[in-house]
Amino acid sequence: DEQLDLDDGHWEDIHVVTGALKLFLRELPEPLVPFSHFDKFIAAIKIQDPSLRGRCIRDLVLSLPPAHQDTMKVLFRHLCRVVEHKEENRMSVQSVAIVFGPTLLRPASEESNMAMHMVFQNQVVEHILNHYGYIF
Repeated sequence: DEQLDLDDGHWEDIHVVTGALKLFLRELPEPLVPFSHFDKFIAAIKIQDPSLRGRCIRDLVLSLPPAHQDTMKVLFRHLCRVVEHKEENRMSVQSVAIVFGPTLLRPASEESNMAMHMVFQNQVVEHILNHYGYIF
């Protein structure tokens, strides 16, 4: 119900905008990658054969509900553009993956090994960024 004035000068700070986006994604009742798909994505990123891993992740993305898939396509297209300007913004593929991995892809319960999951969450996001054209 909050009315935001996007012409307000504090929205010009990219950190404020990025923080708002991450907060929005983190507060969704279910993450962009639904809880039901979390273990599948983690298992897929662990596949040793690169071509099999790529096909598996693409198939998983394409199996997401349409709203999740469409949002992911737009978000990752934007994040790829951010990475294209890594010389100016210092946001490499790895940096973007570290920032967004745990927000976009998280387990239903945080009781298991969070540190180990975080590595794989970041790798999934990194893979999707690196293979955006193939996946979408």
